[in-house]
Amino acid sequence: MPGKAPTNVPAEAEEGFPSIAQIPGGVSATRNNFAFGENHNGGNIMMRIGLRCPVIVFALLALADSSAQAQRYKYASIDYPNATRTRTFGISPGGVIVGDYRDSSNVPHGFFLSRGRYVTVDVPGSLIGLPGALPTNLKGINPAGDIVGIYVAPPGSSAGCTIAGAPPCIKGFLLHRGTFSTVLFPGHEGSNPKGITPDGTIYGCYHDADSMATMFGLARTASGEFTSIDVPASMHTGATPDGSTIVGLYSDLTMMPPVTHGYVIQQGNFQSFDVPGSKFTEAWDINRRGSIVGEFQDLAGVFHGFLRTDDGYTSIDFPAAIGTHALGINRRGAIVGQYTDTKNVTHGFLAVPAEDD
Repeated sequence: MPGKAPTNVPAEAEEGFPSIAQIPGGVSATRNNFAFGENHNGGNIMMRIGLRCPVIVFALLALADSSAQAQRYKYASIDYPNATRTRTFGISPGGVIVGDYRDSSNVPHGFFLSRGRYVTVDVPGSLIGLPGALPTNLKGINPAGDIVGIYVAPPGSSAGCTIAGAPPCIKGFLLHRGTFSTVLFPGHEGSNPKGITPDGTIYGCYHDADSMATMFGLARTASGEFTSIDVPASMHTGATPDGSTIVGLYSDLTMMPPVTHGYVIQQGNFQSFDVPGSKFTEAWDINRRGSIVGEFQDLAGVFHGFLRTDDGYTSIDFPAAIGTHALGINRRGAIVGQYTDTKNVTHGFLAVPAEDD
């Protein structure tokens, strides 16, 4: 049902953590309260609230690991009601999950999930002087409830955006205290933010006419200062809360076809890495403990999520899925992402370390 925009997505205490035991009626372990009000940017966030999660399947598995003792997880499938596809990209310290879904008309919408309720969040067209709402994807959230993601502008609405869905039409945004703002690297046409840390620093990439040769990893501080790396086809995807370690992905364009790797930047030092036995690796997030999640493709062509810690790599595979992608992790090690079932339908998921449930 439609509603007014929240002036702020709920902030949470650091100790908050989602519990699988509470999932059958909805993911509801967060300690947050909603404050609803008008959007201050000339348009309303289109919202539908009070939708409870359907019955969510969960399972306890011991995963293959290069360390002496494998991490075990409980898994929950996340599906926005009546959606044809659901994906989850980020999770806050208190367990608020952000992602996107496609409705029955195949239109993409952003959403967050908290206290067992799904809330649709669409970037208003008024942000770029248009009516209605724009196709939206939510990708990252910090403890204060600030959200980053992307919207897709229609052709002719901005410089370089001449073909529907082309890279210059893909713009980053920040939702801060009910107000949307566009996030663009100066002098460039498109952007794709993935994460935001507690101090408000945004991590992602900028691009122009394509999402390979003109794509470079970026960081933007809360005060609006930009930095980037001189690595083509790269994207920062997350950082530790203090910003001392950044993770991301890049494609080696000297290879044909290009080969994708993960990377870690510590104290300005760039280091590429690959999951052992993989032909494709992407790092998608890191938490304050230095645990990194991402995805890799094995030699048989199957996609798996992974967790990288000081003990080695753990494969993250949703039960009975034909492909799994781990895309976000919070301070307690809860992982979100997406998986594809045997009917080729994409779902979001939450994986919680078994000892924490």
